[in-house]
Amino acid sequence: MKSIYVGNIPFSASEDDMRDLFAAHGEVLSVKFIMDRETGRFRGFAFVEMEDAAALTAIEALDGYEMSGRNLKVNEAKPRAPRPRY
Repeated sequence: MKSIYVGNIPFSASEDDMRDLFAAHGEVLSVKFIMDRETGRFRGFAFVEMEDAAALTAIEALDGYEMSGRNLKVNEAKPRAPRPRY
């Protein structure tokens, strides 16, 4: 399973829109929109999980894809860097 970073998502898009877009390239296991902790508003990026082969196909097909006038940034998600605790 691979996690895919999807950036520059239009604020009008929904998790279902992302699921439908990526489903054309294989089974979508999950879609997680990232929300601002303080305001609760969508931050414009998400993570999509797919099986390895489908993920690679989706990344290649959808990087730069235009959605509502915005070009999506699609690539394999990098592991989250540890954040200091205060």
